[in-house]
Amino acid sequence: MAARVRLKMRRGTGVSSFAVLLSVCAVLVPASGMFEHRHCDHQHPRAHEIIHGVHIEPVHEVKKRSISQPVRILLSYDESVFRLDDEKLDLINNTILPEAVHFWERALMVRETKNTIRLNRKCESSQVFVKDHHTHCIDTCRPVTMCGEVRVPEDHLDVCRTCNATGHNCGIAEGSKAGPGIDGADFVFYVSAMQTERCHKGLTVAYAAHCQQEAALDRPIAGHANLCPGSISTKPQELETLLSTVKHEILHALGFSVSLYAFYRDENGEPRTPRRSDTGKPPLNEKLQTHQWSENTIKTVVRPRWQVHGGYVERTMQMIVTPRVRAEVQAHFNCPELEGAELEDQGEDGTALTHWEKRVFENEAMTGTHTQNPVYSRITLALMEDTGWYSANYSMAQELGWGKNLGCNFAMKSCKEWISTKSSPLSGKSIHPFCNKVKQDPLQTECTDDRSSVALCNLVKHSQPLPKKYQNFDSIPHVRAGEEQYYGGSVSLADYCPYIQEFTWRARNIVVRGSHCLYEENNPHPDKNFALEKYGPHSRCFDHTNDMWEERTCKQARQWQHWGSGCYLYKCEVGRLHIIVNNYTYTCYHAGQEIIIRIMQNGWLHKGALICPPCRDICQAEFKARNEWCKPGDERPLSTTYHKDYLHCSSADNFNLSISMFIILILPLVVR
Repeated sequence: MAARVRLKMRRGTGVSSFAVLLSVCAVLVPASGMFEHRHCDHQHPRAHEIIHGVHIEPVHEVKKRSISQPVRILLSYDESVFRLDDEKLDLINNTILPEAVHFWERALMVRETKNTIRLNRKCESSQVFVKDHHTHCIDTCRPVTMCGEVRVPEDHLDVCRTCNATGHNCGIAEGSKAGPGIDGADFVFYVSAMQTERCHKGLTVAYAAHCQQEAALDRPIAGHANLCPGSISTKPQELETLLSTVKHEILHALGFSVSLYAFYRDENGEPRTPRRSDTGKPPLNEKLQTHQWSENTIKTVVRPRWQVHGGYVERTMQMIVTPRVRAEVQAHFNCPELEGAELEDQGEDGTALTHWEKRVFENEAMTGTHTQNPVYSRITLALMEDTGWYSANYSMAQELGWGKNLGCNFAMKSCKEWISTKSSPLSGKSIHPFCNKVKQDPLQTECTDDRSSVALCNLVKHSQPLPKKYQNFDSIPHVRAGEEQYYGGSVSLADYCPYIQEFTWRARNIVVRGSHCLYEENNPHPDKNFALEKYGPHSRCFDHTNDMWEERTCKQARQWQHWGSGCYLYKCEVGRLHIIVNNYTYTCYHAGQEIIIRIMQNGWLHKGALICPPCRDICQAEFKARNEWCKPGDERPLSTTYHKDYLHCSSADNFNLSISMFIILILPLVVR
């Protein structure tokens, strides 16, 4: 079902005097300078700031319905959206919001809302009375009801119901009228585009909110998102990240929130957390100022021997332990002992407890910082099912490769223990998915696991020793003994565990291009394309050999101090992987095969080599769709010839080259 947009032009909308459920996504550039982290700061509202008890239908009728209606999300635009420049408005209105909404409309189903939704008016006091299933304010309602920065239109509001301070003389306030309400929707999402104060915090892109919950099963039915105009990028290579950010924010409003855990229901619609008899709500957590969930939703787990540099510490973590989530994480990691899905324990109130733990789930889109290739996995869909409000269409789940089938040692122990065990002489195994190569000159890149990007190990030296529980090395290659405590990954939310990550090239602190292979905009300038790379929709990352690439003429030779991997076109045909370099095709016959490249371009002979990956890494899915398969590895037939160009120089040219003209070049675009 396509997103349905109702455009509302209004003037004079104010800003709410209370903080609704805020989820902030921002771009942060860490000390390393090359790795961009999109950080999410989901500030939960205080308990009294959300409007509860919107009566739509009786609870006994709602519980009888199957959870089979694809969720219908109505978009309502504030007039600020139309003040965006034409390019940004077109992107937001015609691409980002419709696609994000359409994704969740296909991924989630609810019990159908059959009656008209009319939202409650905000009361002057946080104390209310409930009479005949309806919420009544004391004496009066506020003249304006806000949802985030957006004024809720009168058409969407119910009448103002009031009682006196003793709960008597209850009824509809004089002159109050109900609006027509919202038909044919299960959730209304108010959208604004204001450059608010929050937008200046860490280059915030967007933040989201839920603001009202219905009475029968406590499901959120209204929310808000503000898009920060100054941070919206229309660059094609940033479209995927922007789209994922908006999906992320919508999901916080729909249910993935610390302020909603206590309201989750079981498969029969019964509360997972007991309710107080006097309020009908879960008990209040005074410290967090939100309702407290029970241990059958989130459980405190203690790891008494968490290995760190020089020994062990005790580590306490919070885990989602609802049935579907527990089953999914046990299956994903192949760890039947795993108690549940670990929640983030770092960041401010807006990050901790309301995202998946970055160390464990890296590029899952609902972690607290987006670093690369965000995916919405079965684990996130399982959480939405365990709210009791939704069922999930698991065909919409995206593959999460991080940690898959790596077992309990990966999911339940520190990355320090994983790295130490795998790198021991007796093991002889890779420390994947972590790494221990410090970013330094010369810059030697790698490929991400899915070969979608050129990447670097994000292990960097920090200015201060890391906290003991985040010291993940006893020794690091090429790092002086005693300095290990200063080294860790650039992503703090991943417990400073270092891993392979895509990055950006910058000039004068301006992003020139990224390292993701699929975007044509990331192609290097022809004068700097020493390794003859080609970025585009049908490109993948391939490793170079350990030798630097060279460019030669008869009078000059130069090497570039950046090599290790690059993006190239490929095709899957006749059971083989074929790599295409500068329109020449090179067939891979077995994994590890080295393909020598000698190609003349723009008067220079480019010399280097590529390493063939296993055919299945690149072609398996494509072949499977065509009912084909990768052929077994075999030696390259003697009759096979690959294209090679040669320089034809005079003896004088060779003499001149040999004495003085060998140049080492460092790419000036890398900001360290």
